[in-house]
Amino acid sequence: MNLRELIRAGNGDIKADMVITNGKLINVATAEIYPAEVAIKEDHIVAIGNVDHCKGPETRMHDANGRYLAPGMIDGHLHVECSKLSISSFADLVVPYGTTSVVSGLDQILVVAGLEGVRHFLDEANVSPLTIHWGAPCKTPYTMPRSTVNHYFGPDDHRATHEWPECIGIWETVREFIQEEDDDVIEALEIARKHKLPVFGCSPMCKGSKLASYASAGIRLDHESYEVTEALEKMRNGMFMLIRESSISHFLEENIQLATKYVPQADHRISFCTDDVVATDVLKRGHVDNMVRMAIAAGVPPIAAIQMATINSAVACQIDHKVGLIAPGRQADILLVDSPESFRVEQVIAKGRFVAQGNRMIEPVRRPERPALLTDSMKVAPVKAEDIRKMSEASKVKVLSMNMSLEVPFVRNRRDAVLDVVDGEIKPDIEQDVLYVCVVERYGKTSNKPVAFVSGFGLKYGAMATSAAPDDNNIVCIGTNAEDMAAAINWVIAAGGGQVFIRDGEAVAGLELPIGGIVSDLAPEAMAQREQALDQAARDAGCQLEWPFMNMFVLSITAIPDYAITDLGAVDCVGLNIFDPVLESVGE
Repeated sequence: MNLRELIRAGNGDIKADMVITNGKLINVATAEIYPAEVAIKEDHIVAIGNVDHCKGPETRMHDANGRYLAPGMIDGHLHVECSKLSISSFADLVVPYGTTSVVSGLDQILVVAGLEGVRHFLDEANVSPLTIHWGAPCKTPYTMPRSTVNHYFGPDDHRATHEWPECIGIWETVREFIQEEDDDVIEALEIARKHKLPVFGCSPMCKGSKLASYASAGIRLDHESYEVTEALEKMRNGMFMLIRESSISHFLEENIQLATKYVPQADHRISFCTDDVVATDVLKRGHVDNMVRMAIAAGVPPIAAIQMATINSAVACQIDHKVGLIAPGRQADILLVDSPESFRVEQVIAKGRFVAQGNRMIEPVRRPERPALLTDSMKVAPVKAEDIRKMSEASKVKVLSMNMSLEVPFVRNRRDAVLDVVDGEIKPDIEQDVLYVCVVERYGKTSNKPVAFVSGFGLKYGAMATSAAPDDNNIVCIGTNAEDMAAAINWVIAAGGGQVFIRDGEAVAGLELPIGGIVSDLAPEAMAQREQALDQAARDAGCQLEWPFMNMFVLSITAIPDYAITDLGAVDCVGLNIFDPVLESVGE
């Protein structure tokens, strides 16, 4: 519908396709709740309140039966691909829980398949019930030093994409890029200024002078606060605050204190995001709707919690003229909920159509045909066990093992260990919980297969591997021995991408990810079954982490301290350099 038709529909000159009657409107613009009708023409809201002038003989009436009408919710920062679900499958997962919009950089498919891959995913979303508001990544990959990917997103890509209708800002502006005054990122931000696009941040554990420097770059919002005092300092420095509650990172309980204790008067500058979620978690807890209920349980007034999930996020991302509230001119994304206090989503209207009821899609989203650039992305030859062995001429060596923190999600701290060398190979030690970790470059640009050491996974046998591994989606593998690791890596290669757990050379559980080597068109329930089988295989082998495979696939993220591993080798995330994890020989 063009602008003239929208204007006429609002005036009733063109009659509405549907009117929702007998509902109580949660007006997040004014923090009011009152009886109101809503008129919809095609995929837009055209009138609210008394809409008799919009009714015609062909207008369909939908009786809300006294239920509350809330805007479709917005996930303010989300890596869709980290769910391992395609756009269509992800829509099937989250739309029934009331999430109708997500803000995403689609950065994971970008590094695999470039702008053509991103365009395919956006086009897929445009014909689905899910709206993707796309943030052009500040630069890809986000790793420092820069790891190997198929597509490096830079200033020329910014010039080419800022005019895309889906582009709403600059995505995931990692603090280290600003700190180091990365030339490509600074240029990207200058281009964004010319196009009047906001800049979205990523600055975990950033305070003091570093925060002042970062905020000076014009960062509008941030989603990476580990503690409420950190979040408060960012808000005081002018940033909108996105509170994160992902499958692996549970920060809402800590950071919602902004609204219940520290600055309740500024709750309009607080919104929600999930960042990384998996089907198993969403089917159990819900999505952004779960965050609304958590916030209410923590003491946030219901209408304020609903605002955090809707208009607050839209304002923060400067998209409130499109979504985030039930008002004329906005996309017709409307939830029918039982009450503001319990906030259970019973029906979902997305883009003007009823699409979900009872937390299930009325009809699954139709999957598109996939081009070859997405289905033939694994450009690496099979590996051998000897490719993975870490060698030494000593009899014992002291190594630095990246130790998964049990207290702080994602964080890897230092753990020194002494390992035996047998026939020239530095042996992993399951008693000390020091395992091999390897990254295999998958794009055919190098032959990189660095090996380092990791602790905290607790495996007593076998190996686990994944090609879904932000920020570069090379193959990450953890194991107790080189033979099983080679088998795991080769299973992933043969599958065209995926995740697997191997014991004695055989696959105990596996998941094929044929689209870009990172996502699948599986239905959410089928994905959840496969996820649970993989994680259970790791738990049976001794892993005590809540999400074994999610904890593995974040090992290549260099934006989180203190250590990581990419296809370049072990990374000191503070010094931003590659280092040798074998520290010294301790035996002749």
